[in-house]
Amino acid sequence: MYSVDDLVVYPAQGVGKINGIDSKLMGGAHCEFYSVRIQHSNITLIVPVKNAQNVGLRRLVPKDTAASILDTLRNGTEKAVYVGQNWNRRFREYTDKMKSPDLNVVAGVLHELLVIGRSKELSFGERRLKDQAMALVAGEIAEVLGMSEAAIKRSLAELYAPMPAPQGSASPSGKARSQGKSAR
Repeated sequence: MYSVDDLVVYPAQGVGKINGIDSKLMGGAHCEFYSVRIQHSNITLIVPVKNAQNVGLRRLVPKDTAASILDTLRNGTEKAVYVGQNWNRRFREYTDKMKSPDLNVVAGVLHELLVIGRSKELSFGERRLKDQAMALVAGEIAEVLGMSEAAIKRSLAELYAPMPAPQGSASPSGKARSQGKSAR
């Protein structure tokens, strides 16, 4: 059971604070609810106390876990990921994983999207998932380790910045880059 002012994580929403524990009479039964204010989006969720664990409400990860996840992300820029399936199948798979209460699973989605984005353009949906995963992972790690969320996001974006194209290679439009004066 959680107490008022405890920090918790709600899957796919992020870090929140228990603002209150309310009880209501619903359908003739007395029910208790946590009122959870999500920090990132400033929305309030009402979570039944009896069902809190089933929906994935949990405490923040321990410091050693947060540090390990951050180290893995920082040191995984060269790690290959399998991108054999099309973006639509990846999108569905990642969407399901984003609902996981396990921060390692969400960090895995973030890592894969960051690596894929280094070598090719992500679809609109994948970019949105990457941003959501980044907010969830960086938000919790920043809270646990006492770091700036913006600094974590910035450092990961720099580490996973797209690789520059070699000189004389094809540009994104498919045309070879000219190496001299442009013809007019």
